[in-house]
Amino acid sequence: MGSSSNRNTLGTLERGFEVVSLLMRNDGARVTEVADELDIAPSTAHKYLATLHNERFVVKEGDEYQVWMRFLTVGGYAKHRNPAYEIAAQKIRSLADQTGERAQFVVAEHGRAIYTETIVLEPTAVMTDRRNGRVRYLHSSAAGKAILAQYSREKVRDVIDRWGLPAETENTITDPEALFSELDRIETDDVAFNDEESIDGLRSVGAAVTTADDEVIGAISVSGPANRLKGDRFQEKLPDTVLGVVNEIELTIAYS
Repeated sequence: MGSSSNRNTLGTLERGFEVVSLLMRNDGARVTEVADELDIAPSTAHKYLATLHNERFVVKEGDEYQVWMRFLTVGGYAKHRNPAYEIAAQKIRSLADQTGERAQFVVAEHGRAIYTETIVLEPTAVMTDRRNGRVRYLHSSAAGKAILAQYSREKVRDVIDRWGLPAETENTITDPEALFSELDRIETDDVAFNDEESIDGLRSVGAAVTTADDEVIGAISVSGPANRLKGDRFQEKLPDTVLGVVNEIELTIAYS
């Protein structure tokens, strides 16, 4: 565990975050489940959960603990500290409206993709896992690959070294050289595609949002079922729409 690998970190705090991550990953857990999965004593697991409960970061429902609403305050602060996130959020709604599909804004932190804004306006749009704050791999999504394409190759290798390239479907890119080839294409075309690489039957089109100094802020993407995102719509029309929204976001950021 991380608590024993770095002399500059506080092990008890790291363990507390591991407990929170476990609750999020498992959609709640009992004391014994936390103890078993983290390989700690049940009494220790109970102390962590009781502390989080007392501070209102988790709620107890029967014998099970769940992450609770106070994290919204923390997440809201992190989200609003960068005005660019707010600008992107407004434009994401427009993207969802234009396409009739699910639209999202993604940022990268510690080598992972964080979905800060997900908008679904049409009842026919994809509804699966649309929670804001969800964490995914960068290499298997359109938005994630769009962000990676903005990184130096050294930084991309650092991400790979830390998280690997796990397969989420049979279409996921799991070979570093294949990923670098894909990132070269994205860098040239400004558009990234997810061709059923994260979820079977789901396709996405994404593009990075950058500042005037070419600093990557995040990426937007639009996702839909493969039977609707196909042919010219997938390869040309949606990319043009996504790039148009990116241009609007970047101009608004530049002159705000």
